[in-house]
Amino acid sequence: MPSFDIVCKIDKQELDNALNQARKEIVQRYDLKDTHSEINLVEEKEIVLVSPNDFVIKQVLDVLQSKLVKRGISLKAFEYGKPEPTLMSKTKQTLKIQQGIPSDKAKEIAKAIKDTKLKLQCQIQGDQLRVSAKQIDDLQSIIQLLRTHDHGIHMDFVNMKRD
Repeated sequence: MPSFDIVCKIDKQELDNALNQARKEIVQRYDLKDTHSEINLVEEKEIVLVSPNDFVIKQVLDVLQSKLVKRGISLKAFEYGKPEPTLMSKTKQTLKIQQGIPSDKAKEIAKAIKDTKLKLQCQIQGDQLRVSAKQIDDLQSIIQLLRTHDHGIHMDFVNMKRD
């Protein structure tokens, strides 16, 4: 039976490239050069931005987001924390990297798939979903449906298997 998996993963190498490009631009840009702003990847689970104030941290975030988009990484793959003051009179913002689909979102996506009334099955398997159907056309219409509706998370469609 044909099937595919819905996952929420980002390419680690592309993320690393985007972070390095953003760091280079921050060092070279005239308005950000002497701010001593930092972009750090912590245990491949979150990105921490550190800047002197809220205004600069927004500029650093904008630079980072532009590099992520150019590298093909969806901005929905991150949970954005609020800027908060640190002990050294700087501002810090944390971006958590989403790995896997949260169970509440998985149930919401599964319900949206079942509401289409197509003859298919949707199974929640840990932090991913597997959708299978008798016809490959049904699977392709589900992919189009999920791409047009915003569920608030980044979704990749992988492991397309045909009989």
